[in-house]
Amino acid sequence: MSPDARLMDGSALARSMVEQAARRAADLTERTGTAPCLATVLVGEDPASVTYVRMKRNRCAKAGILSRHVALPAATTTAELVDTITALSNDPTVHGILLQHPAGPHIDERAAFEAIAPEKDVDGVTCHSFAAMSFGLDGFASCTPGGILRLLDHYDVDLAGKHAVVVGRSAILGKPVGMLLLGRNATVTYCHSRTTDLASLTKEADVLIAAVGRPRFLRGEHLKPGAVVIDAGSNPGNVGDVDFDSARTRAALITPVPGGVGPMTIATLLTQTVDAAAAQLNAV
Repeated sequence: MSPDARLMDGSALARSMVEQAARRAADLTERTGTAPCLATVLVGEDPASVTYVRMKRNRCAKAGILSRHVALPAATTTAELVDTITALSNDPTVHGILLQHPAGPHIDERAAFEAIAPEKDVDGVTCHSFAAMSFGLDGFASCTPGGILRLLDHYDVDLAGKHAVVVGRSAILGKPVGMLLLGRNATVTYCHSRTTDLASLTKEADVLIAAVGRPRFLRGEHLKPGAVVIDAGSNPGNVGDVDFDSARTRAALITPVPGGVGPMTIATLLTQTVDAAAAQLNAV
């Protein structure tokens, strides 16, 4: 490993964020008599989704955040899911709503996401939240992009004037993280499956965000020496989108998988749930 290369320890920063969220949740509960509450909605019984929801609920419990789980059958229609989420949006005892995705091929996920009240969109998945991210307005960031920005800040990465290359254009990761980077005055290039000569662009990246969903897709030879590499990939076997062993010899900073971006996503979710509760309880 290059002597200048450092691991970006998302696990340690996430622990600190969760501890702070727990202190704030306890203070909020004491002052208002109401604990922050996150509602999780799961359609079907996909094993990975069940595991993710259970993990998020366990983290809520440790942070003093109540969790209300709504399990719906796999045959649930879009209209039924929208009705469920609308009811949660109108429930004053619920402060944040998380729809675990994917919800199934028969579900119109965009319609379901848009049923989440903006003030309860602690996962940052609605059009309202994306617009807020894009225009630098108050609102909730998509949790993984928001976690990435917190990680970059923690390691004092100055984004102004830097060339940031985002590989991936999903609605909850690639697109919003590019908007957040642009808001920090980075010059942002989006790359995707139809990008011609991808390597020529990644080699110019001062900051590379890998969110393509393909294991070990980006290798050391695809990087600019001294780049900051954020691996947001989550593939079977705890493998990221970056080939860590070859990339770490060229990167100045790099996130491991696991232990990099993943913990930051959940920590951001919990932090934003407490933020939402404080705002709704007029106890900011």
